[in-house]
Amino acid sequence: MRILPAAQAIRQAAAPVGRLVDRWSRAPRALDVLTALSAFALMSLDVPGLAEADNSLNGPLAVLALAAGAATLLVRRRLPWLTYGIALLFLGWLHELTLAQFVLYSLGRYRGRLAGTLGVIGYVGFAFVMFNLPGWPVHRGATIGSFLSLVVPIGVLAAGVGVAANRQDLVQALAAQRAETDALHAVQQERVRIARDVHDFVGRELTLLSVRSQVLARRATGGAFENEFEELSETARSAHQMLNEIIVQRGTDGAPTPGLDALPGLAERSGRAGSPVDLVIDDAAHRLSPLRQAAVHRVVQECLTNAAKHAPGEKVTVRVALRGDRLRITVSNPLPTAAPAAAPVSAGTGTTGMAERIRAVGGTFAAGPRGDVYEVLATLSPGELTTT
Repeated sequence: MRILPAAQAIRQAAAPVGRLVDRWSRAPRALDVLTALSAFALMSLDVPGLAEADNSLNGPLAVLALAAGAATLLVRRRLPWLTYGIALLFLGWLHELTLAQFVLYSLGRYRGRLAGTLGVIGYVGFAFVMFNLPGWPVHRGATIGSFLSLVVPIGVLAAGVGVAANRQDLVQALAAQRAETDALHAVQQERVRIARDVHDFVGRELTLLSVRSQVLARRATGGAFENEFEELSETARSAHQMLNEIIVQRGTDGAPTPGLDALPGLAERSGRAGSPVDLVIDDAAHRLSPLRQAAVHRVVQECLTNAAKHAPGEKVTVRVALRGDRLRITVSNPLPTAAPAAAPVSAGTGTTGMAERIRAVGGTFAAGPRGDVYEVLATLSPGELTTT
């Protein structure tokens, strides 16, 4: 049994907890609860002042009032102006500034720059009115200068941070939309390549069928099956013409995707580039149809490219095995122990293209880390095998 180093064992043990915390921290409802609790904790520091000077509330009533105000932050995404109104109420009744900070941030974060600006103006104006009324506590600013140095920075800073977060959200949303668009474009490109391969492979067979039918028709001249062979030849020509019309947008970016015979060449080039390949192909797999061989080639080619980018120098294991009624393509390589010096240049759509190619011929596709290796597993029906 292999004994893991202490640091690695600790990382593996802490990984599930880290994933749970990460998922929890990304949940909007969980963040709202955490925000409300944080606001309540900060406002609780004012309970002695509320019980003595600001409003003459006793301790329990002050705690209940602050808890109710903090609870309004649970709806800050859907109803930020409601929480804003509660914050102003707390400002006028309890002279409480803490809740306003969270509310102004929420306005800027979830409603944008205009709402954040209007919120700050309303907050400062309302606070100034309250400052000029009797009963404003000295520790909230005794002079106009100290008042402005306390109230204005709180509002501007909170709303500014919220607006910046709002901009960051927009950037992330745009990046996610761009990634989705790239993935859809990769799928479309793969479909174009599949259509090209279908056209070339199936069109070749239809052409051979038409030619053979014509030969048989000539041999059967005057016989009982002459017309049937002529009709078969005409049907094959019509099918080929229909195929051309259907795949008119098939693209012109070169010859059809190679098959299994080209995999050793791929492995050799990968080895010369610094990523050795252990390639094993079942002999029976060479009897696959050209279209399925093209799918296998596409997967292996993309996997070797990804391994060279993300795990340079690591050995890549490729297995193409025919087991019963399923063909399994397995490509794996050890995960790199250290991050590369420079991030690899990648569009991030290669996996999407591989998946589309496999699913186009009725197969299944999965990719991701498994233990200390990264594995790509594709399975598909072998279809009708050719005879050797």
